[in-house]
Amino acid sequence: MNRLERFEVNILGCGSALPTTKHFLSSQVINLRSKLYMIDCGESTQLQFRAMKLNFQKLNHIFISHLHGDHCFGLPGLVSTLGLLGRTADIHIYAHADAEKLFAPLFRYFCKEMPYKILFHAFNPEKSELIFEDKNVSVTTIPLKHRTPAAGFLFEEKPRSPHIIREMIDFYHVPVSRIRAIKEGAPFVTGEGETIPSARFTRPAEPPGKYAYCSDTAYYEKIIPIVEGVNVLYHEATFSSADLARAEATFHSSAAQAASVAKAANAGRLVIGHFSARYPDEQILLREAMEIFPHTQLAYEKMILKV
Repeated sequence: MNRLERFEVNILGCGSALPTTKHFLSSQVINLRSKLYMIDCGESTQLQFRAMKLNFQKLNHIFISHLHGDHCFGLPGLVSTLGLLGRTADIHIYAHADAEKLFAPLFRYFCKEMPYKILFHAFNPEKSELIFEDKNVSVTTIPLKHRTPAAGFLFEEKPRSPHIIREMIDFYHVPVSRIRAIKEGAPFVTGEGETIPSARFTRPAEPPGKYAYCSDTAYYEKIIPIVEGVNVLYHEATFSSADLARAEATFHSSAAQAASVAKAANAGRLVIGHFSARYPDEQILLREAMEIFPHTQLAYEKMILKV
């Protein structure tokens, strides 16, 4: 795939609330057609951002699933760093309405005279709604079931333009100025007056990708129709079934429950994360999930998922 057309998810951190030397706290960056979109911003997010050689200047939108510290305590540091780097483009933060109440005073105190604006966009975590859209992607919230208002995010890529067949362009001596119109469906008229349909010059692009992020949540069947048919589903699997009572008490999911969601939703792949620190070997979670949904992977830091 052309690097400008890629749809990738970079895992910066996939641990749960307790930081460990094995896992960083929750954060992901979607690289879609050379634009970056961040999901959650736990502590050490900006360090991982650098470690994965991502470009700070290409990040304009940050989506916060819920206001637990392991998902948002990295925001003040990241905002400050962007200012030190001389950023001038606005940053947009999409989160529960309380996010602005909590973070705006911190930004005013610690990030004085910022060279850019921080714009908050509140959403209702209790319903599924379109909260962002540009020419590349649409982002819809996924209501989750947690101890505090929480939402996941469904990223749906916009259809790509068809691919040009270079041999046909050369054969009919199509000028460069006409190629864009042909990709948009316009026919080409030759010097002899023959009309050639655009389909002769193009082949279909790959189907648009879909990525769903669901963390943190108890098992919640209402997720399933929203994430139906996604290419990749990231679903928390904080606990194993042996600790199901603990999962239910804290409104988290077991690996088996995550796999059940993926199976019911006909997902292409399941990636499990948000691991509890109580499991030194997360293979137990992987085995549990794969018994229900074989196309399961464990998340890990610096993992790059191709959607």
